[in-house]
Amino acid sequence: MNTDKIIELAFYCLPSAITGAVAYYSFQTFSNSEEKRRQFQLLKENQKQALPLRLQAYERLALFLERINPTKLLIRVAPLGTDKMDYQNLLVHHIEQEYEHNLTQQIYVTDECWTMILTAKNTIIQNIRKTALDTSVADADKLREKILSNLFETESASGIALTYLKNEVKSFL
Repeated sequence: MNTDKIIELAFYCLPSAITGAVAYYSFQTFSNSEEKRRQFQLLKENQKQALPLRLQAYERLALFLERINPTKLLIRVAPLGTDKMDYQNLLVHHIEQEYEHNLTQQIYVTDECWTMILTAKNTIIQNIRKTALDTSVADADKLREKILSNLFETESASGIALTYLKNEVKSFL
């Protein structure tokens, strides 16, 4: 008789236990999907605010690459005297100033893009210094001519970096 009562009690409890388990599972599923929806909305809102900042950073870095392009740099920065080493230092100083002005933009671009920009800057500086050490270059005007003639032989590092920058912007737009 005691066993009959336990079985009867189990028959009464079983439906409520199943209903409780289904309710718990449904509530967990609903709760998880709501949390994911909130996270998605927050991410969407953050991206909406971050996109203009990111695009502005890419614009500034494109301007930086244009300004350190040796052709444009040589036109913008005229030699103050005839000494080629002074002119080399002046050109490098202008490039470093531009770089420092745009240094904070690295937080908005990918690491690969920033490495490309840094490599372009360093390559241009290295080419200017290498050209200034050439014994056939006598003064600042000859240095300008030699740097420009070297650019006709190879593509500028800033042009390569600018192409990479444009492709990166296209990929996330």
